[in-house]
Amino acid sequence: MQIQSLDIEEQTFVLHSSGAVFWEEKSIVLISDVHLGKVSHFRKHGAAVPQNAIQRNFDLMDGAIDFFQPEILVFLGDLFHSSLNKEWELFENWTSTVISDIVLVAGNHDILSPLKYEGLGIRVASEIQLDGFLLTHYPEEREGFFNLSGHIHPAVRLQGPGRQTLRLSCFFKSEKQIILPAFGAFTGTYVMHPTDNDEIYAIADDAVFKVATKESKRRKRVSR
Repeated sequence: MQIQSLDIEEQTFVLHSSGAVFWEEKSIVLISDVHLGKVSHFRKHGAAVPQNAIQRNFDLMDGAIDFFQPEILVFLGDLFHSSLNKEWELFENWTSTVISDIVLVAGNHDILSPLKYEGLGIRVASEIQLDGFLLTHYPEEREGFFNLSGHIHPAVRLQGPGRQTLRLSCFFKSEKQIILPAFGAFTGTYVMHPTDNDEIYAIADDAVFKVATKESKRRKRVSR
């Protein structure tokens, strides 16, 4: 498995191929946009969504937690996609196996009562401010903070030597922000258009790799 480690404001953040980020100094795993319940919601309305997509979400979460062994697990919004369905019971059972403290930064899809989460020992917050870092669901630029967020479901489109293209989920980093990819196995993506100062870290299978921006490509051509 290939991971990427970033030094930001004298802190270390590790990008994992599941879509999670590990904040090393705080022993926090960050996950965004799992959208639990979405598969069951669409299947209920006749969509041909594979049943194993439900278990895929829990397997991915287990993989990230087992890899990092965090003290705290923070969901950056859109943990549960819709109103209650059978996936909530699966989530209840799953949380009983997690040793880490769990916090939910509520997103636009988190319409369930906070009491449901608190009943599982999960703290619900609108945002988290910690040592100059701002954890939110919506991307936000706020003076004095580096922001980690979700909501956008960022992706990058790669082009081959011909007209072939490949669309991959990615971590999108700008000067004061990282937008996490959607963690859920059944979510859409939005193709980002980076400027010269942005950084793209794409996910393919078990690897996270940096994608050259237009500026870095130009520099390579000049150096030849």
